[in-house]
Amino acid sequence: MSSVLTAVVARTEMDREMTMKKVALRIMPFVFLCYLVNFLDRTNIGYAALTMNQDLNIGPVMFGWIVGIFFVGYCGSEVPSNLAYHRFGARIWIARIMVTWGLITIFCAFVQSPTQLLVARFLLGVAEGGFSPGMFMYLSGWFPARWRAKAMAIFLIGSPISSVIGGPLSSAILSLHQVGGLKQWQWLFLLEGIPAIVLGVYCFFTLIDKPAKAAWLNEDERIWLTAELQQEQAKIEQHYRMTLFQTLTNSRVLMLALTYLAGLIGLNGVVYWMPQIVKSYGLTNVEVGLVTAIPNLCGAIAMLIWARRSDRTGKRIWHVITASLFGAAGMIVASLMQETTYIIMGLSFALIGAFAFLATFWALPPAFLTGRSAAAGFALILTVGNMSGFVGPLLVGWIKEATHSYSGSFLMLSTFLLGAALLTGLFGRRTRLLEDMDKQTGKP
Repeated sequence: MSSVLTAVVARTEMDREMTMKKVALRIMPFVFLCYLVNFLDRTNIGYAALTMNQDLNIGPVMFGWIVGIFFVGYCGSEVPSNLAYHRFGARIWIARIMVTWGLITIFCAFVQSPTQLLVARFLLGVAEGGFSPGMFMYLSGWFPARWRAKAMAIFLIGSPISSVIGGPLSSAILSLHQVGGLKQWQWLFLLEGIPAIVLGVYCFFTLIDKPAKAAWLNEDERIWLTAELQQEQAKIEQHYRMTLFQTLTNSRVLMLALTYLAGLIGLNGVVYWMPQIVKSYGLTNVEVGLVTAIPNLCGAIAMLIWARRSDRTGKRIWHVITASLFGAAGMIVASLMQETTYIIMGLSFALIGAFAFLATFWALPPAFLTGRSAAAGFALILTVGNMSGFVGPLLVGWIKEATHSYSGSFLMLSTFLLGAALLTGLFGRRTRLLEDMDKQTGKP
């Protein structure tokens, strides 16, 4: 034990930064790539719809159901999947998730009716359940608090980058009409499902579960990082230790779950409909891919900048609130404009805010959740939050079909981002009140 303390004390700030840079360079490219493929496989339905909806006779409301049913399966399997992650470890469980979802994505290429696609999308959600909370758990086991928001942002940047890359890529794949007897959208599912299987196999053979097992860190680095994480975890457990039931009924966990739900309704309501929104202004499929890349690229840059600023200042609550308000303002601008250019600008601002919200939000739960509580808490937050993928696209489809316009949809989505800002403020107030009570009662 004395050697551990000596190593921790002896390491300079430069040593710590160099160690974490080594960890980031080793881990982050792979987890980023996994999330990029993950988001590409769950959102490619938006680009497939450009030709698939006509082939399978899918209307706006039915398309909303096909998008949303994925999240019903996803949310239903999320908590048990994350507890299985806690039991089996990242290497085995993440590999299982990725191989399974890759196979089901390929299966989507061969459906012949809306009902079959509905079932396939539900099964895809079940297969993917636990991936995101599992990755959040994994990163929390490698990055101490002061480096965590940036790590989470690099992981989550796979979401907008998948659209930056996926837009032009999907549009290019949609040009493969009747090649090998398959339609464009069939090639889209087929070609975009294969990378998940390859990465899943690679994950099984190469992913390292925790710093203590990392041969690419020297002994001092392993000792320091392991001790740093253990001390941080011990401090959290001393202050916030909870049973599984207490975690799932904790007011702050539930508040964060509702916050995540509201924020993601704003994000997912746009992401899944973006290709069809842009297409409605008379653009070709190739132009749709290029134009949709612009707001997502802006969102990706915003994620990194905002997360870095959040880490530097430590003011997590205000970063989440500001991002939500900025996203809501963008939605309102898009709802009021008539010209295509200004609508795309408004949606770009909306995605900047929504993605910045996503990047900074995930620095909040690890501040009071650890171990089995973290597994359950992260999964619950994601389970509730990911219902946004059902609610958001379905509401957009319903309002579009009723009004024959997207303006009302944008205005509706802005109210959810405003709600996310309000809930984050309430969470911050609740957290401060609990800390004040602990000080009064003498808790550490």
